[in-house]
Amino acid sequence: MKIREFDKELELQNDGKLSLFFLGIGSAFSKLHFQNNLLVIKGNDSLLIDCGTVCPTAFYHYKSNIMKIRNFLVTHSHADHIGGLEEAILMGRYVTKVKPNIIITDEYKKCLWENSLKGGNAYGECNDGKILEFEDYFEQIRPQLISDTPRPLYQAKIGDIDIKIFRTMHMPDNALSWKDSFFSYGVIIDERILFPSDTRFDLDMISWLCGKYPIETIYHDCQFYSGGVHASYDELKRLPRGIKNKMFLCHYGDNYEQFTPENDGFAGFAQQGCYYDFD
Repeated sequence: MKIREFDKELELQNDGKLSLFFLGIGSAFSKLHFQNNLLVIKGNDSLLIDCGTVCPTAFYHYKSNIMKIRNFLVTHSHADHIGGLEEAILMGRYVTKVKPNIIITDEYKKCLWENSLKGGNAYGECNDGKILEFEDYFEQIRPQLISDTPRPLYQAKIGDIDIKIFRTMHMPDNALSWKDSFFSYGVIIDERILFPSDTRFDLDMISWLCGKYPIETIYHDCQFYSGGVHASYDELKRLPRGIKNKMFLCHYGDNYEQFTPENDGFAGFAQQGCYYDFD
């Protein structure tokens, strides 16, 4: 894996190799970084994992436009992961006239629309007393269930990009397992990249997925205090060295300069505005 600096205009296509670009790596309330939203690029295809409140601004910063995104995946319903979706789909309906694809289960689709997106998007039009629905804005790609042990595991394809999603244990902070948690998903990309998105410390999840797939690199969310709904730095420090040395920390707070993750066995902090190119 090589890290390459952003140059000129954000790439949405490449020569066919897997490439990741962090539009942001900050925590939900970071003022120094954009939010932890990840762009996956491979050949003629790209996929945006999460679209937070400032994600459209991040695209502008990188000389691009959120309207160019044709494929979305949403991991959960916090604003730093879905807050920019309203702008994206309104522009799709009324400007580009193109409905983007979204990888989403039926179960989470209903939750996302009814609890988050409906208020800002359903009432733009009303025909014969009927307001707009999810399907007026998105083309749904239903991931297929491929395993239900030890937790549900789904698969979908965007061109040559292989995506697997699984439940994580993010919120509330007193949930005893992923089964007791609100909808939140992690992502495996091409069976080699583990991106849990937002999760509390979950050794069972890491052990399961690193045992099942040849994971080369992990991008794991991290907070610098105990408690709350993210894995803490101190908890992640306890992981085996073989796991930590391929783990980049992301979704971190603005006090990140107080820490040197390489000294504690990690690969380092993930960097926004850089391409992670995989051979």
